[in-house]
Amino acid sequence: MTTETDKTTTEETMTIREMCDLFEVTPRTLRFYESKELIFPIREGTRRHFTRRDRARLKLILRGKRFGFSLEEIRQLLDLYDMGEGKTVQLARTYELAQQHLDEMKGQREELDRAIAELETQMEWGARELEKRRSNAA
Repeated sequence: MTTETDKTTTEETMTIREMCDLFEVTPRTLRFYESKELIFPIREGTRRHFTRRDRARLKLILRGKRFGFSLEEIRQLLDLYDMGEGKTVQLARTYELAQQHLDEMKGQREELDRAIAELETQMEWGARELEKRRSNAA
């Protein structure tokens, strides 16, 4: 017989497979984040049950990684959130780090744009040279 408490716990927690499917990550990824103390699933023997808090943290971890944040930066931001008044502090620190990463990404984009333009110029020269050599050979 399933009690109301069991239903609530089941609905509020997810298995490792459900987490992997929802977030498109591997079990190894979840275990890695757990070992780095970024998420804290409930352990029952060898089984892990992930809470809403774990899901929220994983969502933030994955977003942070996509934006180029290091795991240490992500940990610091998550730790700030856990400090009571941390929401304002966390938001300010997140904004500061995001600005730094945005500036870095824009710089990388500029470097990439220059490299692309240079490669295109070289390829145009190469195409002209090939055409000349083919015309001379004929």
